[in-house]
Amino acid sequence: MNLEEKIAELQKRNHLAEEGGGAARRERQHKEGKMSARERIEFLLDEGTFEETDKLVTHRCNDFGMAEQKPYGDGFVTGYGRIEGRLVYVFAQDFTVFGGSLSEANAGKIVKIMDLAAKMGAPVIGLNDSGGARIQEGVMSLAGYADIFLRNTLYSGVVPQISAIMGPCAGGAVYSPAITDFVLMVNKTSYMFITGPDVIKTVTHEEVTKEQLGGAMTHNETSGVAHFLAHDDAECLSMVRELLSFMPSNNLDDPPRKACTDPADRADAALDKIVPAQSNLPYDMKDVIHAVVDDGYFFEVQEHYAKNIVVGFARLDGRSVGIVANQPAMLAGTLDINASIKGARFVRFCDCFNIPLVTFEDVPGFLPGTAQEYGGIIKHGAKLLFAFAEATVPKVTVITRKAYGGAYCVMASKHIRTDVNYAWPTAEIAVMGPEGAVDIVYKRELEAAAASRAESRETVRQKKIEEFRDRFASPYVAADRGFVDAIIQPRETRKKLIQALAMLETKRDKNPPKKHGNIPL
Repeated sequence: MNLEEKIAELQKRNHLAEEGGGAARRERQHKEGKMSARERIEFLLDEGTFEETDKLVTHRCNDFGMAEQKPYGDGFVTGYGRIEGRLVYVFAQDFTVFGGSLSEANAGKIVKIMDLAAKMGAPVIGLNDSGGARIQEGVMSLAGYADIFLRNTLYSGVVPQISAIMGPCAGGAVYSPAITDFVLMVNKTSYMFITGPDVIKTVTHEEVTKEQLGGAMTHNETSGVAHFLAHDDAECLSMVRELLSFMPSNNLDDPPRKACTDPADRADAALDKIVPAQSNLPYDMKDVIHAVVDDGYFFEVQEHYAKNIVVGFARLDGRSVGIVANQPAMLAGTLDINASIKGARFVRFCDCFNIPLVTFEDVPGFLPGTAQEYGGIIKHGAKLLFAFAEATVPKVTVITRKAYGGAYCVMASKHIRTDVNYAWPTAEIAVMGPEGAVDIVYKRELEAAAASRAESRETVRQKKIEEFRDRFASPYVAADRGFVDAIIQPRETRKKLIQALAMLETKRDKNPPKKHGNIPL
């Protein structure tokens, strides 16, 4: 074979690899509202930057008639490219080839780029569209999954790992995304579950659809497995690009800083009146966040899950920050099991990748009730406490209103190594709310008032509530002890946060030497 023939052979094989399962199957993908694997990669990466690896790999299974079916690439497209000029590694499962099923060979392709990503200090992005393990390969396909799981675990906290679920993801295939940092799902076309509807019907006699069992809304709203909900492939891939813009490429780098035209000293007078005069009335904490951050832009994470806590990314004077905020408009901002887990996971991600944490606090306590206690609120609430206490990144807290009981301690209080703590004049910091405290502390006086009828019990109670609020719940009491560094005008919050973060830019802190902590899982 001469040189021209060799080049022709290479071109032929490359073309076959790029064809995947063929035009008819790609057209079927399009009719279902889905891009092909290669189209997804081209949309995700900066134009012309994708370099493919292992394009000519084929599977090694010769049983069940597989010897005659050995497509190049074996159903997975792997390689590297750039997003906003930054190196990323990516793999995409091609559903048109054996349903995107995982084999020993294509698992090796993924492992190779994951190892490269760890060495180069670059994010790994998985575009998942797979029916699961390739049955014909038996234990070899399972071994391939385990090889991937190991690297997901070892490289957790080393490089960002992002999973976009853009089709089916079942059985062992769901565990790799579950270990990664963020999971994005496409509504109506993607789903995740351990066992499918047919097996569930056989074993438990429950009838459920794929969408109900493991659809994008189910995992965004009910289970909390997913972090983002997209309406189509293009929106999902755009979200991946946006998400990466807030984080560094690895755990040794700082997050990228963007030019900012929003004045650092911009004041917003509306913040002075945002907290209602009556402490039992709600307001939307997202309004506070939007008023404070650069250009009012907040990239929320897990928007549909545990809405009583708000987490996400924003920028302050161009710096990436992670926002954690109680939401008084939902369950009065109380912390429950789901909110604690959601908050803890996000805090730990930010700490892994050097992203400062800004906390907005308005929390009356943990949600009471037998369902919460039986569900382990003590253990799960401790996860959020552990995460904040363990974090060594710059931490700044703003108490807008209520900071009661153990929840005050948990929400990045000064006592768990938060660097700068501010309070608005509307802040109330106490063991419990004045209403409940008065009923306990002044029980005898209230009973005496009720008995004498000289002054109604409720009148006496209201006086005691105001007295308690002034003497014990006032932010000035905490400021007197140094538990709050400053009481600030709400309109100055943006300016104060930016000043604090600039001061903390060179912060260096570490935890005691150890293999790892034992977070209450």
